[in-house]
Amino acid sequence: MVKGWADADGEVHERIFDVAWSGDRAPNPGTGKVPPVGSTVDLENASYTNAIGAPYLEAFWEDPEFDPSQRAFYYVRVLEIPTPRYLVYDSKFYGTPLPEGTDLTQQKRAYTSPIWYTPGG
Repeated sequence: MVKGWADADGEVHERIFDVAWSGDRAPNPGTGKVPPVGSTVDLENASYTNAIGAPYLEAFWEDPEFDPSQRAFYYVRVLEIPTPRYLVYDSKFYGTPLPEGTDLTQQKRAYTSPIWYTPGG
C-alpha cells in the first residue's frame, strides 16, 4: 500500500506499507519491509520459470497512522516476479553480446487508482 499526504508545511510525503506477500518470507522486525521474492531468471537461456510468487494475494489493511484531520491518498502497488528484459531475448535470438552495465532483468508493476481521503468539515 502506498500512502501519500502533505504535512502542515505543505511538504508532500509518501510511505510504502508491505501488506501481502508470497511464500514464507516475513517482514524485517526493524524496518517492516519484506525481502525480495527472489528470481528464477536464466540469462543464458533468456528464460524464467513461474515457480515463485503467488497467483493471487488478498489482505485487509488499516492505516496504523491514520489521522482523520489530514488529507491523504492511498493506492495499491503490485510487483511481479523478475523476468528477463527484451534485450536478453533479442541477444539470445540474434546471438549478439549483451551490453555491459545494462539491467538484464525487470520487475513489472501494476497500480490501482488512488483513493483520496479529505477530512469532513
